[in-house]
Amino acid sequence: MTIGYPWLKSYPKFVAHTIDENKYSSLIDILNRAVINYSVLPAIENMGKSITYKELDDYSDAFAWWLQNKTNLKPGDRVAIQLPNVMQFPVAVFGILKAGMIVVNVNPLYTAVEMKHQFTDLNVKALLILENFASNLQKIQSETPVETVIIASLGDMLGTIKGTIVNFVVRKIKKLVPSYSLPSSIKFNDTIRVINKPEAREIKLSDVAFLQYTGGTTGVPKGVTLTHGNICANMAQVDAWVGSLFTLGKEVVITALPMYHIFSLTANCILGIHLGAKNKLITNPRDMKAYLKELKKEKFSFITGVNTLYNLMMNHPDFKTVDFSGLKLALAGGMALQDVVAKRWEEMTGKAIVEAYGLSETSPGASVNPVDGTHRIGTIGLPLSSTIFKFFDDNGNEVPYGQAGEIGIKGPQVMPGYWERPDETAKVFNGDFFLTGDIGIMDEDGFTRIIDRKKEMVVVSGFNVFPNEIEKIIAEHPGVLEVGVRGVPDEKTTEAVSAFIVRRNPNVTEESIRAFCKEKLTPYKVPKHIHFREELPKSNVGKILRRLLE
Repeated sequence: MTIGYPWLKSYPKFVAHTIDENKYSSLIDILNRAVINYSVLPAIENMGKSITYKELDDYSDAFAWWLQNKTNLKPGDRVAIQLPNVMQFPVAVFGILKAGMIVVNVNPLYTAVEMKHQFTDLNVKALLILENFASNLQKIQSETPVETVIIASLGDMLGTIKGTIVNFVVRKIKKLVPSYSLPSSIKFNDTIRVINKPEAREIKLSDVAFLQYTGGTTGVPKGVTLTHGNICANMAQVDAWVGSLFTLGKEVVITALPMYHIFSLTANCILGIHLGAKNKLITNPRDMKAYLKELKKEKFSFITGVNTLYNLMMNHPDFKTVDFSGLKLALAGGMALQDVVAKRWEEMTGKAIVEAYGLSETSPGASVNPVDGTHRIGTIGLPLSSTIFKFFDDNGNEVPYGQAGEIGIKGPQVMPGYWERPDETAKVFNGDFFLTGDIGIMDEDGFTRIIDRKKEMVVVSGFNVFPNEIEKIIAEHPGVLEVGVRGVPDEKTTEAVSAFIVRRNPNVTEESIRAFCKEKLTPYKVPKHIHFREELPKSNVGKILRRLLE
């Protein structure tokens, strides 16, 4: 890195300005090294059951062999994973990568409509899905490219007795598995029953590893192409920043954020494996009492979360009974960390929350606050090693540091582009710099503060919601003439979706609109507020002006 970047003077002494981008040859290389060094140590734990690093390697080998030998899939094909945080997730991720295929992460809560769009757009050929959501697949499979379906159950990897009990409770007592019929599907456990070594595939850093579906900065749903090199670089960047806090092979990581989200995928799953940590997966963090009970079972050293999760934790009466004495790092990302939450956490735990910033397009880490006590609340910290921030005006011209502008990011973690969408890729690059859509300002010490969003994305509890998508669904309601959607502040979720509607039929009610949305949208995308108006503000060419909706 050359002189002239104000953030470098604020780097902690132990953080190098650059990383070795070729330290790892692939994500499989990271796992292989962990297996050599931590073979018998627990790698993944869920619901009281754990598997070692050797077992993670063996099971992912078996899954890779099955994909190569029992399906029509070939290297480069897209294989989707639609699971919450369960042990099958990392097994499948590394199995797919070992087979030379591409992982497509899918939100388990997606509706059939959302699933159909993503599977078709990315030409997904195979899907691993939790049985709880298989009924949605049944509705749309014939309209998608999905040929191979693997069904997982929550109890699959919990052992015979515990697994049987968990599955019985989920299916029969809680009735969380709607009936479905997918006669050609395969049970997940049948894919890993026999441990076989897969055919070795040459994997390069330039090979695509993941497709993370997002609306990006333009709101058009598409797949973010992330290579092995992108994720390996970002893991190395984060490790350079926080690795000195940890002792290899000795840490306990708490993973409550879903691993299908890029933040948790990199910061928890990949970094945790590099550290030789025991990764405790929380399948349902919304059950706060059970989540906090899990935290009390043993001392933990690393936890990640979004603002809303940290806030919910502190507002639960059991929070004060959790022992935070072993905590070395609490990392926040995915959405803005509110000052009041950061300060209250430090008061209640004696530990700071360190805020980071990134996007799916940056694998996701782009900047992070120092972990040596010099963090600054209200900022997104300093650009990571080997990362450059520049700021641009509305015409794409660079503005000086210290002046507000759209944040542009250059670094080895930045995606090569959107999957088969050169048009959308071109919109978000200014030369080598990825344009984030976020307006920020960097102070003289190199700390950046987000001051506004150029994009009209709504962030609900850390999840991106794009007005275009919601408007398209609501507009399909026969009683709706016009609709505009924007985000509004919300105490619990930071922002909430608010819909403004001109009715075609005067008898249309809030309840009917909300019920219509629930059939087609994931719950966090369903408008919390619905307002009926006689007309909506428009530009001189008839475009609805979202910023003027009120």
